[in-house]
Amino acid sequence: MIQSARKYNKRFHHVSTDEVYGDLPLREDLPGHGEGVGEKFTPDSPYRPSSPYSSSKASSDLLVRAWVRSFGLRATISNCSNNYGPYQHIEKFIPRQITNILSGIKPKLYGTGKNVRDWIHTNDHSAAVWKILTEGKIGETYLIGANGEKDNKTVLEGILRLMGKPEDWYDQVKDRPGHDLRYAIDATKLRTELGWEPKYTNFEDGLKHTIEWYTNHEDWWKDEKAAVEAKYKANGQ
Repeated sequence: MIQSARKYNKRFHHVSTDEVYGDLPLREDLPGHGEGVGEKFTPDSPYRPSSPYSSSKASSDLLVRAWVRSFGLRATISNCSNNYGPYQHIEKFIPRQITNILSGIKPKLYGTGKNVRDWIHTNDHSAAVWKILTEGKIGETYLIGANGEKDNKTVLEGILRLMGKPEDWYDQVKDRPGHDLRYAIDATKLRTELGWEPKYTNFEDGLKHTIEWYTNHEDWWKDEKAAVEAKYKANGQ
């Protein structure tokens, strides 16, 4: 794709992940406290991927940067925090829990559930990418986040509550290998240089909308559910 974009002189935008930066120390005071404080990822943070997936994403980021410098590729990069919302594959954390409950299956929580993710609604992510694609400076990296830090346990308990289940109606399973502790995005550059602002800033309202979507679109995910859960079960998760 890079070679084709250069050959035909096309604008190129590379969508990446905050996982390329590794993780940050846990802070017990962050989940559920709005804006959050403490260290966050910035465009200048060093790359410290901790899984094969994030290593491959880091490699692709570096390839784009190299083509910009060496061959004049008209490209930008964005690294986004964890997405949630309609149409997300049911192997992902939030839709997996929602579809488990809809299927009468107890949700699964990795380890203690203390791991923190910086959640952003998919519509806000898409709007940010469009902003970068149309107004971003060539060769620059922009981080996309909406100050949505919450630990996995808090998110799962919120889903259970909104779906009319006891907040402790879940099973704890073994933690994921190399499970990063905490992600947190500093989106100052995106906000100040391009004027982007998230619209879905109330996480509970976003969760309600997401739950409603999966409830009303069972035909979209039902056929895949058994296969996804069998795969997780084989891994003890």
